[in-house]
Amino acid sequence: MTISNENDLICLKEVGRIVANALEAMGKALEPGMTTSELDQIGRRLLETAGARSAPELAYAFPGATCISVNEEIAHGIPGARRIERGDLVNIDVSAEKSGFFADTGASFAVPPVPRSIERLCRDGRRAMWTGLRQVGAGKPIAGIGQAIGAFARKNGYTLVKNLASHGVGLSLHEEPTEIATWPDASERRIISDGLVFTVEPFLSFGAEWAEDGDDDPWTLYSSPEAPTVQYEHTVIATRNGPLVLTLPG
Repeated sequence: MTISNENDLICLKEVGRIVANALEAMGKALEPGMTTSELDQIGRRLLETAGARSAPELAYAFPGATCISVNEEIAHGIPGARRIERGDLVNIDVSAEKSGFFADTGASFAVPPVPRSIERLCRDGRRAMWTGLRQVGAGKPIAGIGQAIGAFARKNGYTLVKNLASHGVGLSLHEEPTEIATWPDASERRIISDGLVFTVEPFLSFGAEWAEDGDDDPWTLYSSPEAPTVQYEHTVIATRNGPLVLTLPG
């Protein structure tokens, strides 16, 4: 969507803050021994208390309030009986709707103890996201986002998953502009318009370049080749002064 009035901005900020607070609380609650279902219930309660609804449930009948992916799972993991263990790499993706407006955020969390390489991957995953966010602004090329993230990945010895893209959001969970690459895409010619609402969410990895379906369910995506992979995501509004990040806790 493209925001057109002050009410749009107020509503987007509200739902953005809700998903950010839920993600932050789930990250703090994450500990060895708990199941992904128990972690998901924490997110569900926080969303419901704030008067919001799970976007993946609402839009796609996803079997969970949030997406929780562990280790070889890199996206759209279904909360369930899997127990989180020390050393796991856990991705939490929280999106919600309130008053007809949607916001989407996510982050990866390493459960101690983990090797320094995994700590560095998580740190650089955030850096990669912010590298892309700095390319957001009214009148700028969409391609600049993927080009900047790609340069960061190459410089630091990482790969990027190239079939999980950023996307428009706002009046639905996924909308125009679709398929915003967080990797270099020579065919991208679109320009960012003032007030455009979308996500920036690179998947940074130690070797994976693709997300593949699994055999157990129709949702969970796995790294290919199998390798530690992280994702960090914010919802933003493009302005003439740069990105207005909506998904910050507060």
